[in-house]
Amino acid sequence: MEYINTNSKKIRIKFILIDNNNWWNFFTKHKSRLREGIITNIVKILSCGTKFLGFKEYKCFNCSYIKKVCFSCKSKFCTSCGKKATDIWIKKHYDLLPKTIWQHITFTLPSQIWPLFWYNRKLFNIVPKFAANIIKQLAAQKGAIPGIFLAIHSFGRDLKRNAHFHLSTTAGGISFDHKRWIKLYFLAESIKKMWKYQIITLLRELFKNGELILPNNLHNKPYTHFNRWLNQLYQKKWVVHLNKQSENHKLNIDYIAKYLKRPPIAETRILSYDGNNVTFKYFDHHSKTYQKKTFSVLDFIGRLVAHIHDKYFKSVRYFGWLSNKTRNTLLPIVYKLLKNIPKLQTFLPSWQKMIQNEFGVNPLICPICKKHLFLENHTFPKKISYLIQQHQFIATTNC
Repeated sequence: MEYINTNSKKIRIKFILIDNNNWWNFFTKHKSRLREGIITNIVKILSCGTKFLGFKEYKCFNCSYIKKVCFSCKSKFCTSCGKKATDIWIKKHYDLLPKTIWQHITFTLPSQIWPLFWYNRKLFNIVPKFAANIIKQLAAQKGAIPGIFLAIHSFGRDLKRNAHFHLSTTAGGISFDHKRWIKLYFLAESIKKMWKYQIITLLRELFKNGELILPNNLHNKPYTHFNRWLNQLYQKKWVVHLNKQSENHKLNIDYIAKYLKRPPIAETRILSYDGNNVTFKYFDHHSKTYQKKTFSVLDFIGRLVAHIHDKYFKSVRYFGWLSNKTRNTLLPIVYKLLKNIPKLQTFLPSWQKMIQNEFGVNPLICPICKKHLFLENHTFPKKISYLIQQHQFIATTNC
């Protein structure tokens, strides 16, 4: 039977993982190569919305109807939890980030460099600050400190491995003496030259210090060979895309939010799944058209999980006066200089309110007698160590 995606019913990634024991089959085949972070996140996703993660029990004291509401996994890789996390981020940062002109910049790398990030995952931690430092350096030449936040991406729309970074910066900054707001304008060519130079220099230094694990085409090669390879890349065109500066606050927040806390593919892009193959659509930037790709289900899973980061990895980074070290001190000054009225207290809606807003239904109304449900019992989630022990059962049972 082939499952076709329609507007009314999406093909869930969780369903693809569980169906035919797909994830367990993938795990048993590749478990020696899978990082702990991958296994932990997948187990969480498969447990999401089940009793393994705990639940609250609500009761109607009029007709004795009982409803169990299971907790979510909160994994960034989970499509449901990722959307919720994005919605929360938007609401929080709509009030937090100052209303001013912002510019969104995408830093990319030549495809030949991408494999280095999978052999050396620490590069995902090191390289983002290089992108931010370029903007900080250019701003410093004007005597300003900008506000910057950055999202780390390891995937392209077609699920290929593609390390790149989405950065948003204020098109202005506070002066070093914190008394003025200075307008900023960034030139693409200047950023490209600095980006190319800094990344090539970084890779040279890491190689010299013996800190790089190299793919087969570079393995056991001398520095002269590696340097010649880098010089060839240096001659290539490096793409750094600068969006137009914008002062539309809602669009600025929505633009970067879509890159922050989401899995590699939206379920709305999955067109079909027949038990053996998965077909999805993606927008091709070169042809400016939508294209389709089909992978075997195990290949599809492999391409997805490759983009799960390790535990404690922060996919969003903050710099300038938005950095954790300076935000509490400098952000109030930014509000004052921009004549913004800060809304520092953001009250996030409860799960009940979020469901009501999304679906127009109050989940705590008894479906039988329409009376209000009241909390009667609370079962706490199992520890992740226990979930890992139950990995096979969770993966092979539609629990």
